Amino acid sequence: MTGYRLRVALGLLLCPGFVWSAEKPNSCVECHKQVEGQTRGPATLAAEDVHFQRGLSCVDCHGGDPTAMDPQAAMDPAKGFLGRPRREQIPQFCARCHADPATMRKYNPNLPTDQYAKYLTSQHGKRFSVGDADVPVCISCHEAHGIRSKKDPASPVYPTNIPGTCASCHSDASIMDKHGLPVNQHWDYSQSVHGQALLFRGDRAAPHCASCHGSHEAAKPRTVAIGNVCAQCHSLTRDLFAKSPHKAAHEALGLPECEVCHGNHLIRKPSDEMLGTGQDAVCVSCHEPGSTGYVTAQQMRSAIEQLKTHMASAEAAVRHAAELGMDVGDAEFELREAMTQLTQERTYVHSFSAATMEPIAEEGTHHALRAEGQARQAIREFHFRRQGLWVTLIILALVVSGLLLKIRDLERSDSTDKMDDTSPRDSS
Repeated sequence: MTGYRLRVALGLLLCPGFVWSAEKPNSCVECHKQVEGQTRGPATLAAEDVHFQRGLSCVDCHGGDPTAMDPQAAMDPAKGFLGRPRREQIPQFCARCHADPATMRKYNPNLPTDQYAKYLTSQHGKRFSVGDADVPVCISCHEAHGIRSKKDPASPVYPTNIPGTCASCHSDASIMDKHGLPVNQHWDYSQSVHGQALLFRGDRAAPHCASCHGSHEAAKPRTVAIGNVCAQCHSLTRDLFAKSPHKAAHEALGLPECEVCHGNHLIRKPSDEMLGTGQDAVCVSCHEPGSTGYVTAQQMRSAIEQLKTHMASAEAAVRHAAELGMDVGDAEFELREAMTQLTQERTYVHSFSAATMEPIAEEGTHHALRAEGQARQAIREFHFRRQGLWVTLIILALVVSGLLLKIRDLERSDSTDKMDDTSPRDSS
């Protein structure tokens, strides 16, 4: 009998009708699905909404009675119905849950609870507090309904979508003109080394707007902070700069560290042409001919070019040896070591010290010369083998020719002997 009851209970649990009856009734969704126009949208987006997926529903934000099918009863203020909050109420409206640690531990302990506090300290929040209607609120970036996780590629705050989300305001001249802000940041970023990596190659490790400006605490990095912002990714470069003579000079002149040479949104891929005293060098924008900085720039560029010259010669030799079919594994290893030193040398440009770069250049040159020497040795060995092959072929040809002559002589001798045997003998 016990087994029978257990089977019946399991059958009821697995029965679709039982599951449906156990679900919470939601007249909000059922009603809004049937209406036309703008009010129908929230109901159609419910399935994708991260709040619905965590067990929250319309009533958790808007209040009311989701069990009542009559609209007046469902939206009765006496039952806690709040309706649609005004735009100026939204940050605090969302903060009712998102700033409450107890609530967030219940639904998603991984989410921080300081977003609202950060927002109030941000450029957006400060403008919002004085009644600026142009600044974004929570739904400007996350939307109101159908809110997706930041890990969802369709979310407006997914890494590859963040630049476009920010650009929805920051590329709008009707908004930015009122605040004296440019509208070219998104275009510049899309052409930068960072934007190319994120937007065109899909590299989500590349920085986006929030990486440098923050998200909820969005702010313009001040001069003193730019080096620290860039150091989130470029830590060695920043450490070298901090120990260089440029650090004190930038502080004295109030100049941002990285931005002076690399820019901000339109950051191009660094090139060797940026260093030195050539037409495209950034050093000459501050250092006059004959100055210590000018001479140092020349020396650093010269060290890089000398290593590149040695590497180019080595690469040509290695390529030639490889085309001849010789084993160039050791030479290729030395070339890779030389390239590593060249990369390090380019990084250590930020020390702004020719003496610091010199041993790196010497080490790279050592590997390049070894690679070239090994490749040329392989080429010589190839020619030696080829010469030896020709000598061997000539010797073989002579031996074969000698054998052929010997065989021919033997054939002639045998033929003569046969003729002698068949000739008439002297009767006497």
